Amino acid sequence: MEFNQIIHEFEELSDVDFAQNMKKFGINYVKSYGLRLPQIRKIAKQCGKNHDLALELWNHGYHETYLLATLVENPEEVDSIQLDEWVNSFYSWDLVDQACINLLRFIPEAIDNIFIWSNSEEEFVKRTAFSLIAVLAVHNKDANFDEYFEIIKEGSKDNRNFVKKSVNWALRQIGKSSAENNRKALELSYEILEIDNNASKWVARGAIKELESEKVQNKFSKK
Repeated sequence: MEFNQIIHEFEELSDVDFAQNMKKFGINYVKSYGLRLPQIRKIAKQCGKNHDLALELWNHGYHETYLLATLVENPEEVDSIQLDEWVNSFYSWDLVDQACINLLRFIPEAIDNIFIWSNSEEEFVKRTAFSLIAVLAVHNKDANFDEYFEIIKEGSKDNRNFVKKSVNWALRQIGKSSAENNRKALELSYEILEIDNNASKWVARGAIKELESEKVQNKFSKK
């Protein structure tokens, strides 16, 4: 599927009311066709992996073309310059999370950059670090995530909504990945709970509530 065909399809599917509704959920795009993610994923399947197409889509500057770009980009063709430009262009939580799910988890340099991005002053760059940890925990359940504990602890102090939510997400996903990681994540959560910071306490309480829940604990006791 070529770029012009995709744009024609987006225009045909465009939903102004849905585009406006997106803003109620904190998706503050500049331009949007108002498409739902399943629609975008369906189009992505018709495109396959295509680096040049991904660049065209990204440069088009619509919320949906950004999302589609993360789906069709070939991770092996993303260089340092492109990686830096894309991540520093993030402006919404859903674009961050979809980029982590669809693309960044497959790029070793992006994983290495978690430590750099976790110190960023930019809200959505910083969210990228912790969302990527969460996504890695979903897909690598037996991995050891100890190396991220210090930045999670420090990141919990950030009161910005989209940062603290991603820190909480990272902590919860690590804690749900294995019995051993559950134990470690709960220990870390209780350490964070002791920090004299409202955001930290919010992050910790949310993680503890889920990780100590009967549902999560039963999952590990059955193994």
